[in-house]
Amino acid sequence: MKRRDLLKGTLAAGAALAAPAVRAQVPATPVSLSLRDRRLFAIAQEQMAKHGAGLWHRDLVGVVDYGLHSSQPRMHFVDFEKGAVESYRCAHGMGSDPEHDGWLNWFSNVPESLCSSKGAYMTFGWYTGRYGTSVRLEGLDASCSNALDRAIVMHRADYAEPSHVERFGRLGRSNGCFAMSDADFKLTLLRLAGGRLLFADKLGIGPDGSTISEPPKDLALLVPEGAPQPPLVPGAF
Repeated sequence: MKRRDLLKGTLAAGAALAAPAVRAQVPATPVSLSLRDRRLFAIAQEQMAKHGAGLWHRDLVGVVDYGLHSSQPRMHFVDFEKGAVESYRCAHGMGSDPEHDGWLNWFSNVPESLCSSKGAYMTFGWYTGRYGTSVRLEGLDASCSNALDRAIVMHRADYAEPSHVERFGRLGRSNGCFAMSDADFKLTLLRLAGGRLLFADKLGIGPDGSTISEPPKDLALLVPEGAPQPPLVPGAF
């Protein structure tokens, strides 16, 4: 049986339990939010308007801002019901950060690239895999259409724990998955899994709402897309 067939094997059962798809109702942005959170709400609303009709739940959207350093909370839970934003750390792929400085350089949807992919995803139910409990993702945009084939999922990882940041100043790197600490991933299982929207892009929205620019570097020294990539060792140094 092919990997894609294995990954999609449990999706049909989850879909059968889901509520019938209806046209998404995009909530208004709460006026009491900070500038940063208003920007995140606007992005979540835009993606909900684009993809909401096919979702099972439309109460919360995950927005991952890979324009921030990996030491910073950059997976934002935009909660339409509470009118609030909560933020957590999330790792990116080693193929997107070959020099391992904590900044994502590029995205790729190519199998075996070990890169993170940008775009919108729909979360499914959890399963037990290589990294324990994980959440399957289906890419909704062309830029992340290979998510199922690449086994791009959400899971916990030791290299995403706060202690890793305290020791190294950054998170470790995944094989392209959205890796989180154990505590943060447990919240993700409860709140973001089960047919909700996850969106990832290089946004660079700072805590005060301003746009963050990463430090300049010599990109000529990096591994370009399509060239041999680092070995398949999550969290390698």
